[in-house]
Amino acid sequence: MPPDGPTRLDASSPGFEKDFSAFLSRNRDTDENVDRIVADIVADVRARGDAALVEYTRKFDRVETDAAGLRVSEAERRAAAAQASAAQREALEFAARRIEAFHRALLPKDVDFTDHTGTRLGARYRPLDSVGVYVPGGTAAYPSSVLMNIVPAKVAGVKRVVMVVPTPGGTLNPLVMLAAEIAGADEIWRIGGAQAVAALAYGTASMRPVDKITGPGNAFVAAAKRRVFGQVGIDLIAGPSEILVVADRHNDPAWIAADLLSQAEHDASSQSVLIADDKAFAGAVIRAVDTELKTLARADIAAASWRDNGAIILVPDLAQSAPIVDRIAAEHVELAMEPDAAEALSQKIAHAGAIFLGRHTPEAIGDYVAGTNHVLPTSRAARFSGGLSVADFLKRTSIVGCSPAALAELGPAALALAEAEGLDAHGRSISIRLNRRG
Repeated sequence: MPPDGPTRLDASSPGFEKDFSAFLSRNRDTDENVDRIVADIVADVRARGDAALVEYTRKFDRVETDAAGLRVSEAERRAAAAQASAAQREALEFAARRIEAFHRALLPKDVDFTDHTGTRLGARYRPLDSVGVYVPGGTAAYPSSVLMNIVPAKVAGVKRVVMVVPTPGGTLNPLVMLAAEIAGADEIWRIGGAQAVAALAYGTASMRPVDKITGPGNAFVAAAKRRVFGQVGIDLIAGPSEILVVADRHNDPAWIAADLLSQAEHDASSQSVLIADDKAFAGAVIRAVDTELKTLARADIAAASWRDNGAIILVPDLAQSAPIVDRIAAEHVELAMEPDAAEALSQKIAHAGAIFLGRHTPEAIGDYVAGTNHVLPTSRAARFSGGLSVADFLKRTSIVGCSPAALAELGPAALALAEAEGLDAHGRSISIRLNRRG
């Protein structure tokens, strides 16, 4: 059972290792039946296509439509986007420009060279043909997620970007539609949940399938992405949001409390963790969280997240906290300390979705306008993966070219390996050329 209040751990105590391991292994999944439900939905969409989408859209989003109405028309999109204010348009355009600039800097370069044997080696990067982008649209709408997914896809050169977004009650969110316009979505569909993922993966009579699906969603969306992987590519399996703040006693406790709650307000399953080296300061942050909660519109959600999944970890020295940070491998890591200390600690951290340096870099800056991507690994997946980037919308093709002389030098070793593996035709394809080269 989760504790009554945030978990409190002390790295100096004899039982820390046991308690910390138990904390790391805590399951934050919300429904054990999700996979079974998703399997049925995916199978139904594969079997019945548009008819299934129409039924699920009526059931879950309360939208009465036929198959033709599942796609948002250009006129609908423009009318909805026009409802956004000039200030909102300016903010989204500002964010889009920064996201584009950062991801252009990440574009990989083709490789092409000839080695000492005369063998040409290389790698070419080419964009995917089509991508499906899932945008949440249930309890909250996130135009920032539209930008974070579609802008890098367009920077990579993807020609067909299909956006799916649930529209509860049939309402198109103006900011989501505006963000789709700014980012360059080619198609927009008013479908969500596992059924949208299934439609993107397998297609229907109305919707052509895509090659890869990206974007965050709830537990049903994550389970559906896991299920269709292999039929299509996926970016990552997104779990509940996380933030880990490493803060010294010189911070304003209210600032740190606000940072912790910035992720707690997403979902009751989200997780906020503070690592501090001062017990009195940690206590002040806890009190500040209680004060901040009184001002939040989503206070019930944030309070449940903090109570059930939050943690305070006391350490003797923040400079030596990197091993603990790495074991948590959080989605977001804030290092709220002096710039030099933050930089030094960041160099020791190997596992984090994103690192935010210094007291004046709240994680929310990365969510919106820094330019880096906010689609990041969760549930300790930062141990083996990074966040969404332009590379997720590219594929690499290797290039090999042998001259007769190069084949003569490489061939004998390759032939020996083919014979060792018992693959006669492999070896024959090499030896026949070595015996007949001209």
